[in-house]
Amino acid sequence: MTFQTLPTSGGDGDRPWWLAAVVVIGLAIAAVIVVNDLYAQVFATVSRGIWVTVFVTVTAFVLATALGLAIALAGLSDRLALRQAARFYVEVVRGIPILVLLFYIAFAGAPAIVGFYNVLITPLVDGGWLEPMQVRDLSLMWRAIIALTIGYSAFIAEIFRAGFQSIDRGQVEAAMALGLTRGQRFRLVVFPQAIRVIFPPLSNDFVAMVKDSSLVSVLGVADISQAGKIYASGSFRFFETYSIVAYIYLILTIGLSIALRQVEKRMREQGIRKASRR
Repeated sequence: MTFQTLPTSGGDGDRPWWLAAVVVIGLAIAAVIVVNDLYAQVFATVSRGIWVTVFVTVTAFVLATALGLAIALAGLSDRLALRQAARFYVEVVRGIPILVLLFYIAFAGAPAIVGFYNVLITPLVDGGWLEPMQVRDLSLMWRAIIALTIGYSAFIAEIFRAGFQSIDRGQVEAAMALGLTRGQRFRLVVFPQAIRVIFPPLSNDFVAMVKDSSLVSVLGVADISQAGKIYASGSFRFFETYSIVAYIYLILTIGLSIALRQVEKRMREQGIRKASRR
């Protein structure tokens, strides 16, 4: 059974009727937004937070992917200390809820981060090149991004680890016999094959981060959820506001899932073509 970001139609006549239903409902809601002034006003207000949501999600996911890859490689290292450190990080971070991590980084971790940064730039401060950083200089949005990066990097590290370990050991040994270095074996043999295993769950985490980015509203970051919260609390139009909030999130997540599913399909077809040439 292969992992799929979203179900797709197979050869047994199974059509994506669910997608047709989603499109029809989406178009109906879009028509209501166009013809109804109240829903149009709610949509115009809430949609201002879309770019913040997109920025937070993309930035945090890119950083989490890079950190997760580094942790996965440390976990597969020949050095015991690196393996134990990577396992410690993964198990501890995975056990902390994202919401708790957001509060911890925002109000406890931020002073530590700023203090560590100031220690690093002490020579530049003493030389008059830079000014010491204040805690207030680290915006709440960047604190939220750091928290999401840390929280998701542990899960992404496990995705990378499982993908790398799925490659047959015989291929690695064959590459060693050809005289390839450790870096060349990873770059030319392991990673190109593992990415087809890694991509589906990695894309699933990307979609999940779009939804979890709504948690940053608890810090006052002006994303979609925060915009909806402010409008609803001022107008008392809770049903209309949160219906639009849910609608926008569904557009983002379903649209992203379909796009990523197409990328996954192309990667699988390329793998089949390469295998057929051998």
